[in-house]
Amino acid sequence: MIKEFESVALLIDADNAQASKIESVLKDVSAYGRLVIKRAYGNWSKPHLGSWESKIKRFAISAIQQFDFATGKNASDMALTIDAMELLHTEKYDCFVLVSSDSDFTSLAIKLHESGVYVVGYGNRSTVESFRNACDEFNYVEELLEEEKSSEEAEADNEPAAGENGSSKAKKGSGRSKKPAKKDPCRELDSLLKIAEERYADDTGFANSSSAGTYIKRVKPDFNIKLLGYSKLPEYLKENPKKYIVEERSGKGTVKLIMYKSVKKK
Repeated sequence: MIKEFESVALLIDADNAQASKIESVLKDVSAYGRLVIKRAYGNWSKPHLGSWESKIKRFAISAIQQFDFATGKNASDMALTIDAMELLHTEKYDCFVLVSSDSDFTSLAIKLHESGVYVVGYGNRSTVESFRNACDEFNYVEELLEEEKSSEEAEADNEPAAGENGSSKAKKGSGRSKKPAKKDPCRELDSLLKIAEERYADDTGFANSSSAGTYIKRVKPDFNIKLLGYSKLPEYLKENPKKYIVEERSGKGTVKLIMYKSVKKK
């Protein structure tokens, strides 16, 4: 089960990270706790950083502009480091996430770790060992993409054929149509529930639906289960027995915990 933190600071080295992978990183980072700070550093006047604009707008990331003061010198690395140390001394953040494959951040990771905060790194498999080992955890972005691809393929295999009832509240088809089945509107929700399950599962393999709901809200603040026709997340889990096994357990006092895990594909 992944450790959760109250306040997480996410600092992205845009010069050394791919914009196309940031959504996968954000989904994974959100499992660590509430993202209070989301900043990306770079010289945005450079053409190769143009792909970041749509991602920064979509995910509400603060873009920190840093011009290069000398040729061959990356001033954005220094700006990220200075900001990290300033944020550290506010003592408001118990977890720092560094997104970069640059070995220059090894010293920063060591300093943050020595100060008692939890340090998580995200980078490519080519990231040098010193930076990886300076973090409490280091995650490879390639693995995140592979996991997402595997999850999407599994969900596609589980999608009903044309005319089949994919969920308890879906309309039945005639069964005669040769057109491919429409995309399941719950597919994105199932993908996030899968990630939450992997991060929060206990020794029995079950995850708390409450923790999953909190995680989903971190990733998609505008998420509303009612738009899918369900009053609450546990209702969705219970009414999809082909996808999820649900257990009700006793919590503190009169609290009832709704636990779930995915049905394994045969």
